[in-house]
Amino acid sequence: MVWIPAGSFEMGSETGPDDARPIHTVEVDGFWMDETEVTNREFSRFVDATNYVTVAERKLDPKDFPGVPAEQLVPGGVVFSQPPGHVSLDNALQWWRWQPGASWRQPAGPGSSIEKLMDHPVVQVCWEDAQAYAKWAGKRLPTEAEWEWAARGGLEKRTYVWGDEKHPDGKWMANVFSGEFPERNTKEDRYEYTAPVKSFPANGFGLYDMSGNVWEWVADWYRPDYYTNSPAKNPQGPADSFDPADPQALKKVTRGGSFLCTDEYCIGYQPGVRGKTSIDTGLQHTGFRCVKSP
Repeated sequence: MVWIPAGSFEMGSETGPDDARPIHTVEVDGFWMDETEVTNREFSRFVDATNYVTVAERKLDPKDFPGVPAEQLVPGGVVFSQPPGHVSLDNALQWWRWQPGASWRQPAGPGSSIEKLMDHPVVQVCWEDAQAYAKWAGKRLPTEAEWEWAARGGLEKRTYVWGDEKHPDGKWMANVFSGEFPERNTKEDRYEYTAPVKSFPANGFGLYDMSGNVWEWVADWYRPDYYTNSPAKNPQGPADSFDPADPQALKKVTRGGSFLCTDEYCIGYQPGVRGKTSIDTGLQHTGFRCVKSP
């Protein structure tokens, strides 16, 4: 883990969606943070030690899905499915699909494997899974404010975690999408999906992949209006969840963007931009890292 010193910063983004505004001053205490996202190797140790079964691997209860045929009630996760040609960007279902059998062990579904991905971040883990791992490890998930302060690495109001230039000296600084999203990935950053942790330079605090690779779960519930009344010191997030675009779902904040982020569609790899995900959904581009109080 890496020590993240106490400090204050301007939290939020002028370029992101409205839920990242207003920009406001936040102060956080110092804490320890995992140097990298939790890898498949590390998550395997947890599962081996505890026999933990992730949400994506559990049988579905018919009571929770009234009217759904029994043969369709199979565990799984959501995977990226590259469309065969150009599509509009107003419907994410054109490149995401529910995949029975997808899990952290088979991140793209049956036939896929993590055998050669042990140093890649674990994915297809729900918020509950991340919480369980953190508790086992004697750690916790970061608050959203802790995450953003750490991601900025001591830089003030910069566009990226490394500065303001997207490709300094022509260099790719994060695992994000290159090409025409979502139908053509040119892999200019060398990776089509996840990358091994530490494949790109660390930020100013010595943290890797705080931009791109996979979205990271944090502790806070998601509300789009939270920044209007967030406490100035060590904010812990709202007491409940509400997403007006999906009011029935319970959502937690995710941060950092992923290998699918692109300026055409998603700038979540910028440090002040927020993500949101249903707590019971496993995704091929979502993982986590942990923190620990002193």
